[in-house]
Amino acid sequence: MDTAEKTSLNQVFYDFQEINFLLILFIFTGAFLLIFVIQKLLPQFAEKVPSRFRLYILPLAPILRLVILLVATVTIIPLIVRPTFQNFLAIFGAAGLAIGFAFKDYVSSLIAGVVAIYEQPYRPGDWVQIDEVYGEVKSLGLRSLQILTPDDTMVSIPHSKIWNTNIFNANSGSRTHLCVTDFYLHPEHDASLVRQKLMDVALTSPYLEMDHPVAVMVKEKPWGTYYRVKAYPMDNRDEFQFISDLTVRGKVALSEIGAKPVLVPVGASVQIP
Repeated sequence: MDTAEKTSLNQVFYDFQEINFLLILFIFTGAFLLIFVIQKLLPQFAEKVPSRFRLYILPLAPILRLVILLVATVTIIPLIVRPTFQNFLAIFGAAGLAIGFAFKDYVSSLIAGVVAIYEQPYRPGDWVQIDEVYGEVKSLGLRSLQILTPDDTMVSIPHSKIWNTNIFNANSGSRTHLCVTDFYLHPEHDASLVRQKLMDVALTSPYLEMDHPVAVMVKEKPWGTYYRVKAYPMDNRDEFQFISDLTVRGKVALSEIGAKPVLVPVGASVQIP
């Protein structure tokens, strides 16, 4: 390294002897310990408070983590780089180009993570579908989100999916979301009575959220009659227990009035608005 290069580096960075490495290590360790504590304690605290507060507490974790990392970075950089506008411009420009070329996908996910925290297409506690994955968002990292599927499998999905993939969010921060239960019946039955029975089944479910409407949709098909019960459980996490309860008690109620189930032909449309 010639004298000119050394002089240029000395104008940007502090001398090795001038850098307080102990303070940098203290800030770095403190930041990650604080993030670790937040990631461990905040979800536990959210599970102990009433469920209506849970979805307000869980989204705080990724926001606090981002704030801590930003504060730590802004604090450490002036300890290494001489704090002038030209130096910061040169450092961030060179670092941005190098990182952009070497870790394009990784950086894309990091940027998408910041956008996701700001725009909130999903939050911890939301029930989302991204591509073929459906489940509850358990946590948001800077690069990816963790989804727990109904099969108890944790799936990690990079935030960069928000650039080119549709995100289906069932509750979007709400404590509950719409659940649907389907019934397929032979066409020879009293439709008015069946509809009333299914409505009664929904209204007497122990999982039902009474503040939301219950609807029983009906559509006649060439192969039979299609019923769809639309209702909300009290808690998002009760989705599958709620649907199972409606299915079991609904089949019993329909059997008591003589309504017979029918098999849906392969490839037949079963869509109801």
